[in-house]
Amino acid sequence: MNKGYRIFSIILTILTVLATGFFVYQLVKLGVLPTQILLPIIAAIILIVLIMALLVVFMAKSVVSRSITSILMVLICAIIAFGGFNIYKTSSMLSNITTPEGKVANKISVVALKDSQIENLKGLRDKKVGVLNTLDRVGTDKCLDAIANENVTITQTGFDGLNAEVAALYDHSVDAIILNEARRGSVAENEQYANFDNDTKVVYETVYYTDAVQGSAKKVNDITQQPFTVLISGSDSRNGFAEAGRSDVNMVATVNPQTHTVLLTSIPRDFYVTTQCDEGYGCAQGQLDKLTHTGLHGVETTKKTIENFLGIEINYTLRVNFNSVVNLVDALGGIDVFVPEGYAVESFWTNPAYGVHEGENHLDGEGALAFARERYAYTEGDFQRVKNQQTVLMAIAQKALSPAVIVNYSRLMDALGGALETDLSDEEIQKLIHNQIDNGGNWNFITTTLDGTGSTEFCAELGDRAYVTIPNEESVQMARQQIQEVLEGQPVTESAPAQEQPAEQPQEETPVVEDQTYVEESTSQGDVYYGEDQTYVEDPVYYDPNAVDSTYGY
Repeated sequence: MNKGYRIFSIILTILTVLATGFFVYQLVKLGVLPTQILLPIIAAIILIVLIMALLVVFMAKSVVSRSITSILMVLICAIIAFGGFNIYKTSSMLSNITTPEGKVANKISVVALKDSQIENLKGLRDKKVGVLNTLDRVGTDKCLDAIANENVTITQTGFDGLNAEVAALYDHSVDAIILNEARRGSVAENEQYANFDNDTKVVYETVYYTDAVQGSAKKVNDITQQPFTVLISGSDSRNGFAEAGRSDVNMVATVNPQTHTVLLTSIPRDFYVTTQCDEGYGCAQGQLDKLTHTGLHGVETTKKTIENFLGIEINYTLRVNFNSVVNLVDALGGIDVFVPEGYAVESFWTNPAYGVHEGENHLDGEGALAFARERYAYTEGDFQRVKNQQTVLMAIAQKALSPAVIVNYSRLMDALGGALETDLSDEEIQKLIHNQIDNGGNWNFITTTLDGTGSTEFCAELGDRAYVTIPNEESVQMARQQIQEVLEGQPVTESAPAQEQPAEQPQEETPVVEDQTYVEESTSQGDVYYGEDQTYVEDPVYYDPNAVDSTYGY
């Protein structure tokens, strides 16, 4: 009995020592605790383990004392091991989000109708292939070069718009078309080509890469002392950060660590702005388009466009994969959002299975995503969607900081690793946490949304007219002033609530061609509507789920 207990006590002690070593190593590696806090914690843990080891191995003599000390030692070992594992998960999460994918894949395909006799690259020889004259020229040229390098000769037919190119494929004016896969969703959203994926096949594909995030020339010298700005960009990409997608969420966070102030400036996705990008990104440089389309050419294009639009310098980027928000919210056990009077929605257009009522609402992942992407149920349209996105982000942050999160901590770290990506370094994040622990203090969060007027204008990335939001210059000037005030540590001037103005109706003299009519693209959740004649229908201003209206398709 004594010999058996002695062996058990030694093994238990060894396991506890190993768990303690793992815990201490992970805690030091994480590097979020200041030295004056870290060292006492480590000393206390080592002292407790040492005392318990002495009690278990040498001092416990009776059956009762051995039982009590063994149970305590097992509990201590389990707690330390659990803590070490969770610290390891935290460290892995930080490593994941601070190590960008590096490159973003841009897939360019040659697409033919499914019943076509063209099966591969050789089948394209001497065939008519549709290309876009100005859109996606970087990708198109790379694809054409790849085809030429294989000694395959084709006849190019140019088109100014995506719909015109696809229409030519369907009516057999061309044998195939060159298509950027990031635009495939936009094609299928047109009811005429709703079965585009099933009607077509990819006979050749080439891939080129652009940098996910460029260099760190704009990093501040001391992130705990100097104010800085962060672009929060939410992509609608289904395949994570390694694939190009539209930028459906655009916020500029202005942070002043000295005054503990964070200003969130939200810019509606449809804002009509001048596109800016570096050579090689393939954007419609210097041309007007809606902001969301800049994401098709990478977050750097969105960043440069917003810098030019607001006249500011953005130091860092934080990319949010909104499809991963589902996993993130579910890992938190859901979030709670407050819906003010008059903003209840029985059934969202983006996901009819979900809605919200006035007052407190508990949302799971799918419900939170639907709430964050809804705009057609509100008279304020995209402006209310921006507010909802801010509400969801704040609710996630609040829930993530609550004690209840410890139950699903490991799952939460995995979800965060897949939902976020930033060019903030590990060291900068550690310094921010150090500073908060050392100095404490509550943070003042201020939210504001840019204002504008609905209109229908030519969008360079589409080669066609589309619904956009014309920026309200007064609202833009106010945003610039508020950002500057936070950067300078001054009190922030309050701005009036943003309200979208009625959309301008298309002029009657604008010709409509049946097979080239532009249909406004939706988010990946399907918030787009068409008339029975396939012409573009302006956003509805209110949705009554009980009403029957054949004007809009769902």
